[in-house]
Amino acid sequence: MRIVAWWIGLVLLAGCGGQPAAEGPRAMPVVAAEVIVRDQPIYFEALGQTIGAQDVEIRARVEGILEEVHFREGAMVEKGDLLYSIDPSTVEANLAQARGNLAQAEAALDKARRDVQRLTPLWEKNAISRQMLDDALAAEQAGEGAVETARGAVDNMQIQLGYTKIYAPITGLIGKTEVKAGNLVGRGQNTLLTTLSALDPIAVRFSISEQDFLALQRANSGNMREQAAAAVFSLILADGQELPAKGQVMFADRNVDPATGTLLVEVSFPNPDYRLRPGQFARVRAPVEEIQGAILVPQRAVRELQATYSVFVVGADDRAELRPVKVGARVDNLYVIAEGLQPGEQVVVEGWQKLQNGTPVSMIHPAAE
Repeated sequence: MRIVAWWIGLVLLAGCGGQPAAEGPRAMPVVAAEVIVRDQPIYFEALGQTIGAQDVEIRARVEGILEEVHFREGAMVEKGDLLYSIDPSTVEANLAQARGNLAQAEAALDKARRDVQRLTPLWEKNAISRQMLDDALAAEQAGEGAVETARGAVDNMQIQLGYTKIYAPITGLIGKTEVKAGNLVGRGQNTLLTTLSALDPIAVRFSISEQDFLALQRANSGNMREQAAAAVFSLILADGQELPAKGQVMFADRNVDPATGTLLVEVSFPNPDYRLRPGQFARVRAPVEEIQGAILVPQRAVRELQATYSVFVVGADDRAELRPVKVGARVDNLYVIAEGLQPGEQVVVEGWQKLQNGTPVSMIHPAAE
C-alpha cells in the first residue's frame, strides 16, 4: 500500500509541475510615424489644358489650285511670312474682265456727259423738248452708277488676287498643313489649310467649382481683379515639374454653368522658350490660405469607412487606439488633420489593417515621408 501511494503522489506531482504559465497576446509589428507639424499653405488645384494665347485658323479665301506650301510643318513662323500660294490665273482673268467693264462704263459715262452738255443750251433756246434733256440727264446718272459698280468689281478682283498669297498674320507655331500642293481649295467654302498658334504667352484653360472660386475670392479679399493682376498661379507639368514662371488670370467666364456648377477660367503663363505646346494637360495651382501649426499625416495612415475617417494611434502603453479624425485638405501624399490628433503622437502607417482597438503593437521604424 505504501508503494502504491508513493507512485500516485509522484504522478500527481509531475502533473502539477509540468504546466507552463499562460502568455499574453503577442505585439503586432507595425510601421508608425510621428505626426508632422508645420505651417502649411493650402492650394486650389485643377486639371487644365494648354491653348495658344491666340489660335488662328489659316483658310483659303479664294478658289484655285494650291500651288505651293512655303513653310515647314511644326516650325515657328514670323508675322508676314508667306505660307501658301494659290494659282492666280483665274483671278487675274476675272480682274482683266472687270477692268474692261470699267473702261466701257467710263466711256458710256463720258458720252452721257457730252450729251448733257450739248443738249442743255438747245433746251434753253427751246430748240428741243424737256424730255430729251431729261433722258440725257438720266443716262448720265446711270453711267455714273455703272462706273461705280465696275470700279467695285475691279477692287474686289484685286482683293481676290491678294488672297492668292497667304501670309502669317501673327508670329507663332504652325501646325501640319491640311491640304497639299496641287489640290483645289476654296470651292464652296473657306478651306482650312492649317492652324497657327501664338505660344508666348500660352494659356491654360480649366473649370473651377463654386467652392474653389469663393475660396480664391476670400484669399484675395473678395477681389478677383487683384487675383488677375497678381501672378500667383503655378503650373505643374505631366512629368511633375513645376514651370518656373507664375501665371495670372486672363479670362473668367461671366457666369457659372448651372449644369456643372463650374466657371471657365484661363490663366496666362510666360513661355519664352516655347516649352509648352497647345493641347498639353497640366495642373494649375494657387494658394488660398495658410494654416499655422497644421498637423499632417500620410494618406496611407488614414482609414476611410462610409465617409468617416480614423487612424490608429500608438499609445504610451504600446497599444493601438482607433481614433476618429476630421480630414482637411490634401497636400501631395499627406492629409491635413483638422481635429483628432495632437503634436508628438505616433500614427500607424503600415499594418493597421490587422489591428483592433487595444491591440498591442511594436513599432519597427518610423516611416519616412
